[in-house]
Amino acid sequence: MFLSLLRRRNPRLIDAAVALHRSGELPPNTYVIDLDAVERNTAVVAAEASRLGLTAFAMTKQIGRNPDASRAIRAGGITHSVGVDLECAVAAAAGGLASGHLGHLVQIPRHRARDAAALRPRYWTVFSEQKAREAGAAASAAGYVQDVLLRIIGDGDRFYAGHEGGFDAADVVAAAGRVDEIPGVRFAGVTSFPATLFDRATGDVASTPNLATLTRAKRDLEAAGFRDVEVNAPGTTSASALERLAQAGATQVEPGHGLTGTTPLHAVRDLEEEPAIAYVSEVSHLWNGRAYVFGGGLYVDPVLGAAETDALVVGPDDDAASATARRVEMPAPEAIDYYATAPVPEGGARPGDTVVFGFRPQVFVTRALTAGIRGLDSGEPRLEGLWSADGSRPLGLADVNEGMEAAR
Repeated sequence: MFLSLLRRRNPRLIDAAVALHRSGELPPNTYVIDLDAVERNTAVVAAEASRLGLTAFAMTKQIGRNPDASRAIRAGGITHSVGVDLECAVAAAAGGLASGHLGHLVQIPRHRARDAAALRPRYWTVFSEQKAREAGAAASAAGYVQDVLLRIIGDGDRFYAGHEGGFDAADVVAAAGRVDEIPGVRFAGVTSFPATLFDRATGDVASTPNLATLTRAKRDLEAAGFRDVEVNAPGTTSASALERLAQAGATQVEPGHGLTGTTPLHAVRDLEEEPAIAYVSEVSHLWNGRAYVFGGGLYVDPVLGAAETDALVVGPDDDAASATARRVEMPAPEAIDYYATAPVPEGGARPGDTVVFGFRPQVFVTRALTAGIRGLDSGEPRLEGLWSADGSRPLGLADVNEGMEAAR
């Protein structure tokens, strides 16, 4: 469904991706990111957050922690990141985004706490007093006091499998007091995820029980004398969702897919943010009437359920605008995604043809590459750089030669 959105709202990204792949600048298994669109989308979110008195931290895992994208986000007005794990925070910092929040969803491992403290995050989420003590010891060693958020859980709250953990929301006042006594940390507020989710029945974003839990926790904490309680409320974050969060008492929001126009709501409704990411591959070979397409990044975020995936197969003399969208058979979730396949008519595809997908990505869990493009608005697209899914430089022939020389 995001392919049709791209074709309608950002066809220049598809055209540029095809041209760069044809020229050899863009390898298959690469997510291409319209950096100008990301900057504009960020400005939309940042302006609405500012209007509502919210602090926005950018989530970059979905776009492969691409440092060029981090710079575009900063230029758009969001200066700090949320790191889903420590590596995410480090990669975002390398791209120029200061560390706004870490430890949520993934806690900081015990022996990495000093590495986390070196980033001087504004907020550090802990699921237990033990983790608060680790954060406090690391912050003390670095010479500062760390603001911490407590991950809380109330009756009826919703969590994805494997995301559970935290403090009992019914005991949040006592827990905040105990954490506040730990050297090196200061209790600053509460968090949970997801605070909002897309509701397929209504075709809109809805609050989860978790958001009500956060609202009650803030009320209880303020009644007990805590001041300036932060409420971090991530989940399905685009500019259109921010007012709901602010009304519930949120103070922090964490746009991720909103910055690339790929939240579930973007799939069913035209929002201010425009689609800014596509996946580019190439036909490897043909077999029994099907084109086999190189994979490596064929992970479609399952938040929309078992949505079918389409792609454009564009030959060397073809125009992407007139190409037929073909239904793609994606690899099974339990399989390694060496290839996807698509039925093609006789003579309808050749090895080397460009293939363009549009779907909601989670690049950081793949072995894909990412590439930012600037200049689509001017009609002179240029590739800013090529990066691995973890935000590092991909290894190339020079690295091989260096390694072989060292081995000699």
